[in-house]
Amino acid sequence: MAMDPKSAAKAAYERVEPELVELSHRIHAHPEVKWEEERACAWLGEALDGHGFSVEPGVCGLPTAFQARVGSGPLHVVVCAEYDALPGIGHACGHNIIAATAVGAGVALAEVADDLGLTVRVMGCPAEEGGGGKILLLQGGAFDGAHLAMMTHPAPIDIAEWPIIAAQQFRVRYTGKEAHASAYPELGRNAADALTVAGVAIGLLRQHIHAGDRVHGIVTHGGEAPNIVPAHTEAEYIVRGATVADFEVMRERVMRCFEAGALATGTTLDILPRHEPYAEMHHDPALAAAYRRNAEALGRTFGPFDPRAAGSTDMGNVSLAIPSIHPAIGIDSLPAVNHQPEFTAHCATPAADRALRDGALAMAWAAVDCATDDTVRHRLLG
Repeated sequence: MAMDPKSAAKAAYERVEPELVELSHRIHAHPEVKWEEERACAWLGEALDGHGFSVEPGVCGLPTAFQARVGSGPLHVVVCAEYDALPGIGHACGHNIIAATAVGAGVALAEVADDLGLTVRVMGCPAEEGGGGKILLLQGGAFDGAHLAMMTHPAPIDIAEWPIIAAQQFRVRYTGKEAHASAYPELGRNAADALTVAGVAIGLLRQHIHAGDRVHGIVTHGGEAPNIVPAHTEAEYIVRGATVADFEVMRERVMRCFEAGALATGTTLDILPRHEPYAEMHHDPALAAAYRRNAEALGRTFGPFDPRAAGSTDMGNVSLAIPSIHPAIGIDSLPAVNHQPEFTAHCATPAADRALRDGALAMAWAAVDCATDDTVRHRLLG
């Protein structure tokens, strides 16, 4: 008797599991920040090429993006891979696990693609950490023809429908005029004071924002020397809102705070968006339910969680265009949480390797369920 699709997908995954664990650990040991993921991108392409995928590097003119395809069925499944690290603290968001999990899910689905009428694509998505790589891939047509998209993201615990809010990152730049800070301070226009005024205004604004709104940033250049009135200062800020509409309201309020700094100090303000806004995530209910059901079959549990623990990702933009999911997969890291150095250490452990396995199989099995459920398949195919 022929093996059922889920068993066949699992067997295919298990044949390559040692290779995937090694790939995850290798990417973890060689972190590369956004737009510089040359090695990780090449390693994923080589792995997928070795398992029968047709790999197209540099899609949409992005050197560290790729698309790998197998199968020719009418239902197109996209598994998104991320592999950029964070400055200074490496893979503190576990993108090494995401990358290897995407390859694993792709290989598992490739085994059953012809039987289930699937086209399987693994999409290499650079610069999730503040670069908006998926937005550029969407705009460039890389997701055209896809019927569902999915990925899993490491976190302290498992969450089937992770709350993900809208966001945008900005560079803030003030330009004033230098002067001797002691002898002729009256001749200067202090750009550092402009940032101070803006920071105080933003701090006061926080009392009057909605619970789902966020604003936070760092000073990246504060001046040249303490005896020179700073003429050039810069900061990086992120503004977030529960939805794109909420974010747009929040953004306007924060911009007024930056304008106040310029007005108070007689300096010039420039705001440079780093990327288009990241949208809030809309998890497809049927796909999310299928993922949870299959993750539970693998031993995963989904307990209560703090809904305020919301991040942002350009996968939200994908979810507005294509039925998508972005669940969190736990790596037993508590008390360490994402974007802490301690979380980096947890992303190359036996628990992380189990998350790689469970995430790949849960996604592959969820796609099998969608392909074999006539109602869901008909909806996805439109």
